[in-house]
Amino acid sequence: MEKFKKNYHKPVLIKEVLEYLNPKPNKVYLDATFGGGGHTQAILEKEPNCKVVAFDWDKKAIEKNYPPLKEIYKDRLKVIWANFAHIKRVFEKEKIKKIDGILADFGTSQFQIQHTAGLSFSKDTPLDMRMSQAHYYFKASDIVNRYKEKELADIIYKYGEERFAKKIAKAIVEQRKKEKIKTTSQLAKLIESIIPKYIYGKKRRIHPATKTFQALRIFVNKELENIEIFLNDSINFLSEGGNIVCISFHSLEDRIVKFFFKENKDKLEILTKKPVTPTKSEIEINPSSRSSKLRAAKKK
Repeated sequence: MEKFKKNYHKPVLIKEVLEYLNPKPNKVYLDATFGGGGHTQAILEKEPNCKVVAFDWDKKAIEKNYPPLKEIYKDRLKVIWANFAHIKRVFEKEKIKKIDGILADFGTSQFQIQHTAGLSFSKDTPLDMRMSQAHYYFKASDIVNRYKEKELADIIYKYGEERFAKKIAKAIVEQRKKEKIKTTSQLAKLIESIIPKYIYGKKRRIHPATKTFQALRIFVNKELENIEIFLNDSINFLSEGGNIVCISFHSLEDRIVKFFFKENKDKLEILTKKPVTPTKSEIEINPSSRSSKLRAAKKK
């Protein structure tokens, strides 16, 4: 168990997740984003008499992280290869009519970033970005090499909130006339060459390509659409008195969760008036948690 803990992606807001999910004996919980298995393990450890059903659309994550947890928790854990947007289809197939609590961490783990081609510009890989090649046909390279300049600018601005979106889109279109953009380094170097390193006299805190890569990843994997589908369907499977806990790392994701809770006030009691954020000590231990926001609600 200790050996396994050292290997998986460090989950965020563990204490807060357990507080708001509030696992109880003889109940079944859904971890909609299994990933490294950290949240799943925390739930199973917190309440020794509960069970967890988990989803993940990344086969590599399941192959790496499911077996050691299955060995520990036996029939208390079942991990299913599925996109959480397919919750309705999966639950019908598994004959699950109700679930006692739901957790969804919409963040991209460091494991996924390092092992999914195209997500990291720190190493040169094909510009793919699909979290699951079985679920999606179009790669990020298809987008940058085929889409019109305005369409590219809109994607980069909407999903990456990149102020230089038009400039980047124009550069991409000019570059692909000479040579197709097929790798992460090609795209990252192109963006780096046109985006200023200093803004208002201050050095940029993040790599110039960060927001563009984020935008392409979100667009390729239909991440925002998937969250909306998941939330709308999940509420129908949540038991009365059960809690739904969502963790976002991007303002667009958080906005979707916030408005979903508000729009369903007749069905949900909002437990978090403001998003819950990590403590300073957690950020020091796990810097990747700094942008995380947790919102929770209870089914009436």
